[in-house]
Amino acid sequence: MTIEQNLAQLQQYIQQATQHDQRPASTVTLLAVSKTKPVEDIYQAYQAGQTAFGENYVQEGVEKIQYFAQKNIPLEWHFIGPLQSNKTKLVAEHFDWMQTLDRKKIADRLNEQRPHDKKPLNVLIQINISDEDSKSGIHPNEMLELAKQIQNLPHLCLRGLMAIPAPTDDLATQEQAFTQMNVLFKQLKQALPDAQIDTLSMGMTDDMASAIKCGSTMVRIGTAIFGVRDYSK
Repeated sequence: MTIEQNLAQLQQYIQQATQHDQRPASTVTLLAVSKTKPVEDIYQAYQAGQTAFGENYVQEGVEKIQYFAQKNIPLEWHFIGPLQSNKTKLVAEHFDWMQTLDRKKIADRLNEQRPHDKKPLNVLIQINISDEDSKSGIHPNEMLELAKQIQNLPHLCLRGLMAIPAPTDDLATQEQAFTQMNVLFKQLKQALPDAQIDTLSMGMTDDMASAIKCGSTMVRIGTAIFGVRDYSK
């Protein structure tokens, strides 16, 4: 199947999933995860109507952003990987969204380094919802403190939460993690009623059905659009 066919199939899938929960399909954004994929694949996705792309590696992402900017192709770029403090400047200068914010130090650096002629950088707080030692993200109990700190940074705009639960084929376990995230999302909205909290980024190719069922507003899909990644290159 082509990238265009894959995207059409995914949009249909999202429509069916949201209909089942009596939500408009427009309440779920499809983020195409394009890490390790060539610009030709991204351009094919763009031609099929996809405009939001997610990158995990800073340098690779910046190169792609610059490539499409030179061609005057308006895409929205999300950084979705772990971010070291020595790479914050590149993310602050080039990306539209930063989804994996889990430390005040990183928030402060992004705020200082965001160009003043650009809109505030949209950010999501990453929650380590499965409490995995190997995963980035903060403990749920730390969410509100970090959120209030971000609120004081004028060049960042807090938009919500993001999570990567531990992979499992057990639907009940998937839904438990996603339901917990939705509870936190509602708590965040309630705690910051004047903020633009509208994004709950959760769900990937293998678990997006559970994520949508539990209130996800953004699914991050790579393999089902672009095919399996080849990390040997």
